[in-house]
Order: sequence, then structure tokens, then C-alpha cells
Amino acid sequence: MSLLSQGTSARPRGNGLKLRQGRDSNDDIEDVSLFDADDDVSRRSKKSKIRHPVASFFHLFFRVSAIVVYLLCELLTSSFIACMVTIILLLSCDFWAVKNVTGRLMVGLRWWNQVDDDGRSHWVFEARKVSAQGSKTSSEAESRIFWLGLITCPMIWVIFAFSALFSFKVKWLAVVVMGVVLQGANLYGYIRCKVGSRKNLTSMATSYLGKQFLRQTVAKEDQTAS
Repeated sequence: MSLLSQGTSARPRGNGLKLRQGRDSNDDIEDVSLFDADDDVSRRSKKSKIRHPVASFFHLFFRVSAIVVYLLCELLTSSFIACMVTIILLLSCDFWAVKNVTGRLMVGLRWWNQVDDDGRSHWVFEARKVSAQGSKTSSEAESRIFWLGLITCPMIWVIFAFSALFSFKVKWLAVVVMGVVLQGANLYGYIRCKVGSRKNLTSMATSYLGKQFLRQTVAKEDQTAS
């Protein structure tokens, strides 16, 4: 009985050991895929997560509010001075917030002007360096929100400028030009921060035009060959 009990007790141990070894060998393969999937999910969540919701909100709030007030001001009030002051205040708040807060937090870029000891003015464009582990504090969602608002709104103000010019609304032209200048300055500054010097910006534009010309040439040759 003791032998049988030992045998019966030994069998589960042996089977359990074999099963555990089999599970270990399978788990080694499965754990890697599961861990990789978890890493992918965590990376996607980090990329899609908005880490600075307040900055993201005010990045769009002031500039969108200025556009809305410009479109609806004639319906809300008949006072041109009140509308003009409101729009300029919103544009000024947007310029300060984007230049000093949202650009630094959302995409790690900043630009400013400084005067050296000789009294010369210098424009400085900086981008946050990637850490040794290659991690960034900004996410892709914040980056998309930042660049979408930064590029779209100045284009809208340019459309407003042409509309005011062709419709002979001279009194609104100064307000629209203010919107183009303030938001265009932030757009230019952050493009310089992202791209680098003017030479890099020129080389990128040249390479882009060269690629487009090459594509058109190849397409024409294919059409003629067919």
C-alpha cells in the first residue's frame, strides 16, 4: 500500500512536472507574444493619451473663439469697437499661450527673442531633446491637436483677409491682418523649431518640389510609353 501510495503520489508529481515543463516551454513562447502585445497596447495608450488636457483645451479655445466671434459678431452686437477689442484680446491671449505654454508642453518646442550684451537681437528656436531611452513627454494625440490648430487657424484668417479685401470691408481688414500676423508668427516660429535653420527649411522645400517634379515626369513617360 505504501508503494502504491508512493506510486500514485509519484505519478501526479511526474505528470505534473511534465505538464509544467510543457507549459513552461509553451509559456515561454506565449509570454513573449503576450508581453509584446501588452507593450504595444501600453505604447498605443501612451501615444493616444492626452497628458496635458488643460493646455490642449486652451491651445484651441482662444483661436477658435476669435474665429467664432468674428463670424457671429454682426449677429450678436452692432458695436464694431466691442467686437474688435474682443477679437484682439482673444488673439493676444492665444499668441501668449501658444508661444509660452502649449508649445513647450504639447510638443516640446519653444522660441523667443533675446538681446545680447552688444544690443543685438537674436531669435532662438529650440526643440526638446529625446532622452537616452528614446521616450518623449508629448504624445501623438497632443502633437496632432497642436499642429492641426496651429496650421488650420492661420489659413482661415488668410481666407478672411481675402474675403474682407474683395468685399470692401475695410474696417475689418485691420482685425483680420492682426489675426494673420499673430497666428502666422507662431506658425513660423514653431516650424523653425521643428525643422531647424532656414537652410534646412529651404532644402526640405526644394526636395519636396523635386520629388513632385520627378513623379510628374515619370507619370508622363508612362503615359507616352503606353
